[in-house]
Amino acid sequence: MAVGSPQKFAQGSVRMDILVSGSMAFDRIMDFSGRFVDHFAADRLDNINVSLMVNGLTENLGGTAGNIAYALSSLGEKPRILACVGKDHQSYFDWLGQHGISTQDIRVLSEEWTASAYITTDQDGNQFTAFNPGAMMHTSDIDLTSVTPADTIAIVGPGNLQDMVDYPRRYQEAGIYAIFDPGQSLPAWNGPDLTQAIGRCKMLVSNDYEFGMITNTTGLDVAQLLGMVDTIVTTKGDAGCDIVTREGTVTVPVVPTPNAIDPTGAGDAFRGGLIKGLIDAKPIQRCVEMGTVAAHYAVQVSGTQTYTFTQAKFAATLEGCFGA
Repeated sequence: MAVGSPQKFAQGSVRMDILVSGSMAFDRIMDFSGRFVDHFAADRLDNINVSLMVNGLTENLGGTAGNIAYALSSLGEKPRILACVGKDHQSYFDWLGQHGISTQDIRVLSEEWTASAYITTDQDGNQFTAFNPGAMMHTSDIDLTSVTPADTIAIVGPGNLQDMVDYPRRYQEAGIYAIFDPGQSLPAWNGPDLTQAIGRCKMLVSNDYEFGMITNTTGLDVAQLLGMVDTIVTTKGDAGCDIVTREGTVTVPVVPTPNAIDPTGAGDAFRGGLIKGLIDAKPIQRCVEMGTVAAHYAVQVSGTQTYTFTQAKFAATLEGCFGA
């Protein structure tokens, strides 16, 4: 069963404004060659004082807004990032500039550090993660009078919770097509606020675990959610992705990727490909196929903004896996 495009956007000479709100973050990753369990005494867990020697540190650029914007840039688009960064932002800004991504809408807070995750992994794959939200504790902002609603698409990704509440309302009031993607922010939501935010957008995107959290938190089932949004897109890892509309459900398979290394950031790459399809006024199934191809490239490398592809290679993979 084919399902149609949920929105027809202007094409040709009209440039779309793509508003990507969410987080900007540094992921600082360390490897520990030993085993955490060997450094803890079972009878002293109430008094822990452990020092570990790690094998260096790798810094990756991340955050949902940064990752989605990177995917869109790789597909030839010019997204606008709505997020906050801190006084250590310059290296991130330099990277964005190299990829033609504007920093004009990113709020810089000189008294804060950019959100950072410090992740240490031992030889058994166990992890300790410390996350400093830093600048993400503050709201970003944009003057929506600077955009034309009919030529604008927005995604509300995980980031500052107040932004995630405010942007759906502002987009609805302005008549801007918006995608709601609560992701890892879900534990912070209550039912009424989450329900209201979803209902102000046109599309709901999540993975299958997150979708379970959405239904539990809101108390709404699929049919009730479809009374609020036009489209529900749910990724399911190796099982592909479900597209649910009032016309029914379509499942898009994954692109076989035997050389997959790291799934981190694949979901954000998927969202970039999905949005690119929407901008190009493709049917929603094709949009999801484009997202699936973008994710296919992301999982082949470590890091969230380290994959590369040419648009010709992307198109060839899309056609080879899903047809013209």
